[in-house]
Amino acid sequence: MHKDLIPAAAPLIGDEEVAAVERVLRSGMLAQGPEVAAFEEEFAAQFADGRTTVAVNSGTSGQLLGLLASGVGPGDEVIVPSFTFAAVANSVVLAGATPVFVDIEPTHFTLDPARVRAAVTARTKGIMPVHLYGHPFLVDGIEEVAREHGLDVYEDAAQAHGASWRGRPVGTIGAFGMFSLYPTKNMTAIEGGMVTCADEQTARRVRLLRNQGMETQYANEVVGYNNRMSEVHAAVGRVQLRRVAAWTVQRQRNAAFLDSALRGIDGLTVPAVADGAVHVYHQYTVRIAAGERDRVREALRDEHGVGSGVYYPIPNHRLPSLARYAPADALPETERAAREVLSLPVHPALSAGHLDRIVRGVAAVMSAGG
Repeated sequence: MHKDLIPAAAPLIGDEEVAAVERVLRSGMLAQGPEVAAFEEEFAAQFADGRTTVAVNSGTSGQLLGLLASGVGPGDEVIVPSFTFAAVANSVVLAGATPVFVDIEPTHFTLDPARVRAAVTARTKGIMPVHLYGHPFLVDGIEEVAREHGLDVYEDAAQAHGASWRGRPVGTIGAFGMFSLYPTKNMTAIEGGMVTCADEQTARRVRLLRNQGMETQYANEVVGYNNRMSEVHAAVGRVQLRRVAAWTVQRQRNAAFLDSALRGIDGLTVPAVADGAVHVYHQYTVRIAAGERDRVREALRDEHGVGSGVYYPIPNHRLPSLARYAPADALPETERAAREVLSLPVHPALSAGHLDRIVRGVAAVMSAGG
């Protein structure tokens, strides 16, 4: 192992976040309160065109509550990608519905609208695409299918804070959008999630469900959960919210440098950006062809000190927990992506020296061959 490893991800926590935590701890107000309310308003203004936004304790909670608030339940089907984190399909199952796995398009690794259209049945309630790696899903095609069949769109924007499609911010496209605030995301609240809601009815339902089914103490209207965000998490998130725009610019600059230096290397494909899309590079994900991915990953780590990630090596429909929902037909692009993708460091903590080492390492390892 190289003694000076460049990490694949690097959460940025500074003195401001520490001070915010101390301030809240000394205040004595620790449960959901004014910090959470302020965070919701500030997040909505920055990322969601002012859509009503509800803070919860994790992105997965946000997905689940968004689905329940949208009326998803037993007997319903929700079309989802298999090439993503399992929380997407998990949330559908936890809502009592059935996830229907559909293949991705090969360029941006997001749901293929044509495959989505073919998967619609009389039981389909909605489509839950993922803005994967920081790139928006193909909104035009997905919305066309949704309109044709009267379906809802539910956005997984966990990795896409600040991304947009033809000027429309992600999280403002569907019936709800979910953003994750996990430590490795483009901004963090240590843990947490945000649900951006298309209407006040959905927002009120999410608020009820996150807080034991009540808005007024002891006046429980529905059976709910304890999915509240704490004041400490909100305070950290508010500090990060002030910094994330600059971090996003740095991610995009780092990605542009990597594009320029790595494009044209045999056996490697750099990320593509669709016309009209703003990519925020949660990950800088390349393809490594012909079964070389794992060799390249190991050599980068051991010989050049370059960390990387594989997101996602096992498609959801092949996980033991979700295999019972596997489609009858193969998902060839999903399977190919699982064999070929490699995410290189792109985070804003990278120095010029780090970027040079990444480029030199990738070039050397790819030229060495198997």
